[in-house]
Amino acid sequence: MIPLLNIGWNGDPVVTSRESDVLSLIGTEELTLFTFDGLKRRLGLHPETLSRILSRLEEAGAIRKEVNGYKVTPKITKLKFKETYREEPHVPLLQTYLPSSIQVQQLIVNLRGKWFGSLRWFGISEDDRGVILKWVTEDGGIQINAVIEDSTLTIEAKFLRDDSLNRALNASYQLITYIGKYFSGRRHMATHVGCFGNMNPFLMPA
Repeated sequence: MIPLLNIGWNGDPVVTSRESDVLSLIGTEELTLFTFDGLKRRLGLHPETLSRILSRLEEAGAIRKEVNGYKVTPKITKLKFKETYREEPHVPLLQTYLPSSIQVQQLIVNLRGKWFGSLRWFGISEDDRGVILKWVTEDGGIQINAVIEDSTLTIEAKFLRDDSLNRALNASYQLITYIGKYFSGRRHMATHVGCFGNMNPFLMPA
């Protein structure tokens, strides 16, 4: 059996450095739901190491394993750990308006858990911008976020260990292509897809 987190002299759980890495990333990304595979790629941890950490956090009640991944519980806020991750800057890549007739919640359900080309599902969070669906490339070098705010969808990148803008754009187009097929299958079309800055999508490799 995997032991619970160690308990200090004052009765508080003692969190190891690697457990702090996991907790810090969950907090920085404001994750409410995440997958083992996504977290493994994002952190670059060995599967057995991550499995032990998540088992201890689960026994401590900080997370709960479900069919589609791990759900973060309110108890996670009671664990004291060292902040080892900082928020990486978001680089906006594409933006589109969603048709008013589309059901946003259904779109979120449809996108959640999906893989697109080199993108592997990571998790979901929610902040003042809206619901954020997150993927990470197979090698963990780039994170792609889909921010759904009212009738607007913004796709953005975080460059973690790979600063290739072309690669990030290609990944974002794989995602937007799937979303376009989702709309088309329901006789809806996304409108006004735009690129940010002076990036020209026609110069990017297919």
